[in-house]
Amino acid sequence: MAVSPGVSPFAGKPADPAELVDVDALIAAYHDVHPDAADPAQQVAFGTSGHRGSSLNGSFNADHILATTQAICEYRSAAGFDGPLFVGIDTHALSGPALASALEVLAAHGVDVRIAPDGEATPTPVISHAILTHNRSGRSGVADGIVVTPSHNPPADGGFKYNPPHGGPADTEVTGAIQNRANELLRSGLAGMSRLPYEKARAAATVHDYVTAYVDDLVEVVDLGAIRGSGVRIGVDPLGGASLRYWQAIAERYELDLTVVNDTVDPTFGFMTRDWDGKIRMDPSSPYAMASLLRLTGATPADGRLGFDVAVANDADADRHGIVTPGAGLLNPNHYLAVAISYLFAHRTDWAPTTAIGKTLVSSSMIDRVAAGLGRDLVEVPVGFKWFVPGLTDGSLGFGGEESAGASFLRADGTVWTTDKDGLIACLLAAEITAVTGRDPGVLYQELTEKYGAPAYRRVDAPASTAQKDVLKKLTPKALGATTLGGQPIVATLTHAPGNEAPVGGIKVVADDAWFAARPSGTEDVYKIYAESFRGPDHLESVLAEAQAMVDAALARG
Repeated sequence: MAVSPGVSPFAGKPADPAELVDVDALIAAYHDVHPDAADPAQQVAFGTSGHRGSSLNGSFNADHILATTQAICEYRSAAGFDGPLFVGIDTHALSGPALASALEVLAAHGVDVRIAPDGEATPTPVISHAILTHNRSGRSGVADGIVVTPSHNPPADGGFKYNPPHGGPADTEVTGAIQNRANELLRSGLAGMSRLPYEKARAAATVHDYVTAYVDDLVEVVDLGAIRGSGVRIGVDPLGGASLRYWQAIAERYELDLTVVNDTVDPTFGFMTRDWDGKIRMDPSSPYAMASLLRLTGATPADGRLGFDVAVANDADADRHGIVTPGAGLLNPNHYLAVAISYLFAHRTDWAPTTAIGKTLVSSSMIDRVAAGLGRDLVEVPVGFKWFVPGLTDGSLGFGGEESAGASFLRADGTVWTTDKDGLIACLLAAEITAVTGRDPGVLYQELTEKYGAPAYRRVDAPASTAQKDVLKKLTPKALGATTLGGQPIVATLTHAPGNEAPVGGIKVVADDAWFAARPSGTEDVYKIYAESFRGPDHLESVLAEAQAMVDAALARG
């Protein structure tokens, strides 16, 4: 049987105050600790969402950000990106110090930096929207951006990512170049880096009104008039993140019946309930991290039910969404993606009839069945939102979504909105769906299961050494040597995504009513097994067991 980590007895409960991160120590370590450039664990490493780490273990310190920003300046200069660079940050403790370091280097290079006033947090999708708005406007200069965020990661973490002029996550060619140059700078002791004192750097930056620009534009992508007219009652928990100011502005600007149930911003995130492993993590797709909102909405038995028609949440940089409905509670991200797709392609009548649906390789096959029912092409890509960027940019994809609660979709007129995940519009769409159909997304998902079947889906982890993970990345269908899965013939074994022929970094095995995918973890000595069955939970467990047996045998053979 595949190995899945046990749920902590502290999951869903508030953290002990004594266990919260020491913010002063975290920030002191950011400045005082210098990484060992020879240690891979302390080098700059861009994953699917930029460089992440903690100052406490030498993986996210001032040297990392100075070197990475210098590398970005060199890259954008060589590429001819001479317009404004839009910069956003979230509410993690390390985001402010990292922003200060970045500004010092950006100013020394004469970059036209745009930042929010008074250190105000700015969500990831807002930066994507700003980049695209500038580059579509015809104004001079090609814009790009930086977002300082580790997304939903624990409070001790920091993150730093670059978005090029297309507004979405940078591809591996770009991040590889930036990463390699940054590590070269680390090894040289930052030789050749340009830097100004912070006071001068901060004064050189231009203050930008991100809130108004983004919020005013929302009518182009979500039917806010329908939400207002219906009187749908919306509860919002920003989970202490960058979306707080935006939700407040949305409620005021569009006169919605919207209540922010938690306006606390605290870099320790001590108000959060702990995630499945006992850690604080701002994951809006986790029932443990969302326990407080679930209690408030009456989705779990408790006093104080507020009676919302739909409740929503975002992670710290607002690129992920969580949707809570009165009957279904917290929706599985896959379930909501299927509902959103079904609704959008029925109600966005100005989208071209050729507009397709984008999903990642490990997202639910319910999406495949919904796409077929809609008569729309399905574009299946590897894990990572960057793969949706071209399709969202040219309008050939109406929707791109990931199983980890990240999605974006086109404006009502069929043009691009953002090319990075936008948790704000995903949440607002849940309210629009409720307003327009008179049924919440949880009810609509049940209707989809009556039409297409009810899948059981789960992800588990299995042990794997570094060498075994390298084998898994290059595994071939022949090496797997299987002909059936869950009692059905295997109809496809994929090492490249059918939507764009990009390598998946693992393998996916498909039968008519079940599939599994195996991918190595980038940070732990495990590989991830995703599996789904339309024959129920017991069949899913059988598929998971078969999947691990197949993969383990292939890894043992090398």
